[in-house]
Amino acid sequence: TNLSKSRLSSLNLFLLEEAEGGFDQFTRSYRTFGVQRQPDNSLFFQEWAPAAEALFLTGDFNGWDKFAHPYTKKDYGKWELTLPPKHDRSPAVDHNSKLKVVVHTKEGERFYRISPWAKYVTREEKSVIYDWVHWDPPQPYIHVHPRPKKPKSLRIYESHVGIASPEGKIASYTNFTTNVLPRIKDLGYNCIQLMAIMEHAYYASFGYQITSFFAASSRYGTPDELKQLIDVAHSMGIMVLLDVVHSHASKNTEDGLNQFDGSDSCFFHAPPRGEHSLWGSRLFNYSSWEVLRFLLSNLRWWMEEYRFDGFRFDGVTSMLYHHHGIGSGFSGDYSEYFGLQVDEESLVYLMLANHILHTLYPDCITIAEDVSGMPALCRGVAEGGLGFDYRLAMAIPDKWIQILKEFKDEDWNIGNIIHTLTNRRYGENCIAYAESHDQALVGDKTLAFWLMDKEMYTNMSSLIPMTPIIDRGIQLHKMIRLLTHGLGGEGYLNFMGNEFGHPEWLDFPREGNNQSYHYARRQFNLVDMDHLRYCQLYAFDRDMNRTEDKYGWLAAPPAYVSAKHEEDKVIVFDRANVLFIFNFHPTKSFQDYRVAVEAAGKYRIKLDSDEAQYGGHGRLEHNTEFFTEPQPFHGRSHSMKVHFFHTFSTL
Repeated sequence: TNLSKSRLSSLNLFLLEEAEGGFDQFTRSYRTFGVQRQPDNSLFFQEWAPAAEALFLTGDFNGWDKFAHPYTKKDYGKWELTLPPKHDRSPAVDHNSKLKVVVHTKEGERFYRISPWAKYVTREEKSVIYDWVHWDPPQPYIHVHPRPKKPKSLRIYESHVGIASPEGKIASYTNFTTNVLPRIKDLGYNCIQLMAIMEHAYYASFGYQITSFFAASSRYGTPDELKQLIDVAHSMGIMVLLDVVHSHASKNTEDGLNQFDGSDSCFFHAPPRGEHSLWGSRLFNYSSWEVLRFLLSNLRWWMEEYRFDGFRFDGVTSMLYHHHGIGSGFSGDYSEYFGLQVDEESLVYLMLANHILHTLYPDCITIAEDVSGMPALCRGVAEGGLGFDYRLAMAIPDKWIQILKEFKDEDWNIGNIIHTLTNRRYGENCIAYAESHDQALVGDKTLAFWLMDKEMYTNMSSLIPMTPIIDRGIQLHKMIRLLTHGLGGEGYLNFMGNEFGHPEWLDFPREGNNQSYHYARRQFNLVDMDHLRYCQLYAFDRDMNRTEDKYGWLAAPPAYVSAKHEEDKVIVFDRANVLFIFNFHPTKSFQDYRVAVEAAGKYRIKLDSDEAQYGGHGRLEHNTEFFTEPQPFHGRSHSMKVHFFHTFSTL
């Protein structure tokens, strides 16, 4: 049961207190491992390499002498080395100079490795392998702005720094700070989820094959430039979450964690348990004391050093089960969640991580990417839950793609859409989204491209009348988003660019596309062209978020759905004293349509997808006031008539 796992989690915490002087110290082991400058400018190096026969440090500082600086072997597989300062009292290793750990194995092999605790790694232009670079700037970046308070309603802008510009190149942290943050603020998002920050040697892995866990990716700039990005976001009242990958690691050996000490285990389970058959990556041994030290300290590092505000945990389904979700369709039956197939070690790790994060940082937000629907994932550790604040509602985007691919408009199953949007465990918060980065990847298409396809290249001008395909696409793009926003969860997520209907798909430079950046960019320039309709979709997304900010439906209890009319294709629900009315019918408008409401009084239109500024037809008079009648209807105490209600529109 989850309660027995809760006891395991408590036992781990007790052991941390006893053996390591408390979990605060243990989870800040980045202060004692890797390389540390001491007050006298001597440098202390420490590594964990239990299978190694000998360890040496080499680099620019000693002319790459492989034997001049041996580590001393300590208990529990640890190795230490102290380098005294130079004659001028400066540290023996200069800032920005290169280092390597030389590992000798019991079999007589010699390997060159990067410290698992390396804070900065770079790659020369012609090289394939990353280099460990000693990062100790004379004037480190000082954060100025305090962290924002945790918002009641979470509106997330999922972002990737490298593709955050219209140019065909890798964009920078500074570009994001200067050009993207103001857009996110304007759009009304209060949280950014940053992907692909932890260093990954292969750009096209989208940041999910991590090679250096403590290093912010150098392809976008320096650690200080990332710190500045987060600081400026905080000054705008925007929280920043890290997309953290603790579910697996790259199998790279020369610039990754794999075989760090020459063995096939070290940080990972020995094969086959330590290998992911689909991802071709290594799987952590979460029962190992030193792996717990490494991963928990990694979370603290990103919180303390960079001032992130929380995490979106990647690949939670893979962690929770020995089968990693491969070939498992989850029906929701409890036998799927409780049994020998559950990996208790990783489950306890997640409980520990959440407990420690929420204890030390009360405003920290953690989000789980889990497709299985594990019960109590988003309940407190004290209740036997895993302690996440939110889970991603991963069935929702799949449902929208399925509908657009497989059904004509008149065949949409309204009841099934409502079921998908409301089918979540009560008391466990969900992040709803119509599409994320997953749906934009090559092989799939954005919702806008499913809706409008090649017409986006020729018919998006607002100077010409809309074609039927563009008209339908623009109206449904807005309606799908607002329905998901209002009904689907306790938070909302959008992937950068999709808010304005970004065309095409996402594809990183790789061999299969001649290393092209053509699809590895976000064309924000499309929004800035007033004669194109992208700015109309942008305006709707902005006003949708601002309306939520005013009325707070995401923070309110789940909606009451009073109508899901299959023939009319009408959906009506109320949440947070806001009434939502959708007409998904492609040809039918309605007059004097009765809708149910709970709160009596006067209603006014606050958001109308049919407004001309949003690419609509401007068919409604906004000064109209709607008065309720004490006539119960569809399970609500009151009702009223909506005079006009047009095709493909939302109120």
